[in-house]
Amino acid sequence: MEQLSKHYGRKTKLEFCVYPAPRISTAVVEPYNSVLTTHSTLEHSDCTFMVDNEAVYDICHHQLGIERPSYTSINRLVGQAVSSITASLRFEGPLNVDLIEFQTNLVPYPRIHFPMTAFAPIVSAEKAYHKAFSVSDITTACFEFSNQLVKCDPRLGQYMACCLLYRGDVVPKDVNAAIAAMKSRHSIQFVDWCPTGFKVGINNHPPTMMPGGHLAKVQRAVCMLSNTTAVVDAWARLDHKFDLMYAKKAFLHWYIREGMEEGEFSEAREDLAALERDYEEVGQSLRYDGKNEY
Repeated sequence: MEQLSKHYGRKTKLEFCVYPAPRISTAVVEPYNSVLTTHSTLEHSDCTFMVDNEAVYDICHHQLGIERPSYTSINRLVGQAVSSITASLRFEGPLNVDLIEFQTNLVPYPRIHFPMTAFAPIVSAEKAYHKAFSVSDITTACFEFSNQLVKCDPRLGQYMACCLLYRGDVVPKDVNAAIAAMKSRHSIQFVDWCPTGFKVGINNHPPTMMPGGHLAKVQRAVCMLSNTTAVVDAWARLDHKFDLMYAKKAFLHWYIREGMEEGEFSEAREDLAALERDYEEVGQSLRYDGKNEY
């Protein structure tokens, strides 16, 4: 990432990251690796789309009815989200969103660039014949905790921006009505300094499903990228796990043996603590008195 920034400084760099899940871990030193990676790429990535294995595993298990989801099942669902984000590169649409627009509309400040990902509809092939999903249905589903690809409850934070990327049989009139309905909900809170909140993309090409896969073929789908202060919970969990190991200097010798220094760990941890504070500050309400109002 550092070399890309050096040689292509003016190009937008988008990153897809699988972050540690709250309960499921694939490596003991996962907290170290995640904090070090986030710190090292923070200044070089313009927008980082977050997913975590536990959230996607739960979706596969509960919504697709897969008894023991494999990495193939998990990756196919993540692939649908990534495909929706990059669809504008491959297909024409009435309201295509250029990749640069993600950064412009989702990142209010350079460090606040970690949107959460959600996808709808997520329905198994067996149930698809019994359900019809309207634009309003899939838009509402994207704001539900069960459709988030990151284990963070968006109801505990405030949205700074949302990007809704529709695919398939979708017309702007239906999208506008669905967004208006979402704005009227009290459970969806936006920060008071960003009243507009929504960026919309429409692509007429419906999503393609893998033959023999668990996901049903649908007429329309939506991928939501939302920059929300609720993601601070993910940072807090990660930092806590890091602190537990670092307090005992556990496993550090493996990293030092590879040429790293202990100071790099404390520097990375301080950077993540600053990122937590950054997210908390942007969620604070603006307060005006009569003198400052303009």
